[in-house]
Amino acid sequence: MSSRTFSQIYIQIVFAVKNRKALIDPSWKDELYKYITGIVRSKEQKMLAINGTSDHIHFLIGMRPSCCLSDLVREIKKSTDAFIKEKRFSSFPFQWQDGFGAFSYGHSAVSNVIQYIQQQQEHHRKKTFKEEYLTFLRKFEIDFKEEHLFDWLK
Repeated sequence: MSSRTFSQIYIQIVFAVKNRKALIDPSWKDELYKYITGIVRSKEQKMLAINGTSDHIHFLIGMRPSCCLSDLVREIKKSTDAFIKEKRFSSFPFQWQDGFGAFSYGHSAVSNVIQYIQQQQEHHRKKTFKEEYLTFLRKFEIDFKEEHLFDWLK
């Protein structure tokens, strides 16, 4: 990448535990988030916020144009699956759901998105992950068929 390439790309990434099982325990979620942040940084991207609930996570990154988002998410999922197993965090088989959501924002929205991510526990007292995810898809006018979404919508 040229030293003359300048960009400002903000992407919120959302993905869930397979079958939306509530397997992310509060006792180790911070360690998981630090691990994911390390992966993002090692790929030369900037972590701006990360949080979630027991069954899914959200994170906002400042992304370089040279980044392949699918490769980044694939690496995060693969590495964290192994990390969770190695640390024996879950007594149940842990796996991420196939696929992910990626939503782009302009610079003026970044502080609101960070606040939204930081308040996930509070937010999900009022809205399920299914409701939240469908809201994102509709808000961003993403064409989808419910039968192709996460297993919990089938």
